[in-house]
Amino acid sequence: MRNPVRTEAEAFGFVLVCVALFTLVAVAGIFFGGWVALGVFVVLAIGVAFYVKGEPKPPAKPVRSRDHDRNQILVVANETVAGRALQREVVNRAGAGADVYVVCPALNSPIRHWASDEDAARAQAEQRLAESLAALAAEGVEAHGEVGDADPIQAMDDALRAFGADEIIISTHPPGRSNWLEKRVIERARERYPLPLTHVVVDLEREHGRSAAPGTASR
Repeated sequence: MRNPVRTEAEAFGFVLVCVALFTLVAVAGIFFGGWVALGVFVVLAIGVAFYVKGEPKPPAKPVRSRDHDRNQILVVANETVAGRALQREVVNRAGAGADVYVVCPALNSPIRHWASDEDAARAQAEQRLAESLAALAAEGVEAHGEVGDADPIQAMDDALRAFGADEIIISTHPPGRSNWLEKRVIERARERYPLPLTHVVVDLEREHGRSAAPGTASR
């Protein structure tokens, strides 16, 4: 889902658009009656819904760049970013030397997401990211990273504009407990990016020796 208010400028623009839409509905009601106003409202509401649900735009620049000597690996993970299975995969893929860039999308509740209140989500993501980078450093892998957009596809788009990755590693919870798998993030990323993509399943409950609560879906 696209967040229409990711920045203050976008938030201001979104408010102006909402004011304009409601003005159109009011004018239609005054001059043409309630049913026409209702029809205008429904059409505009559908248009806004399609905009918000729309797929983020493709990266502005080609994601593959071979003007570097070392292999460049983009790692995308959320709650599983410090999982041992992911750490092993990154260490193995890095081999003798590679540039590793870790992106940890900021988890957020729908209400806070729409209100652009992402401070707590970013703080938690920053902590998970720091733990992941420290674990990789302990294995001899020098990695950098950032907290990304809550939408993993948008987070990858943003990262690939600045980091010319040669391959992508995406980590998720197991099927049945992964919000990303439910939203087909892996399939969409494979369709979207012309790069080798590795999917790593991290079972944090098994790694930590505990059971997951039934019916919970994580990212």
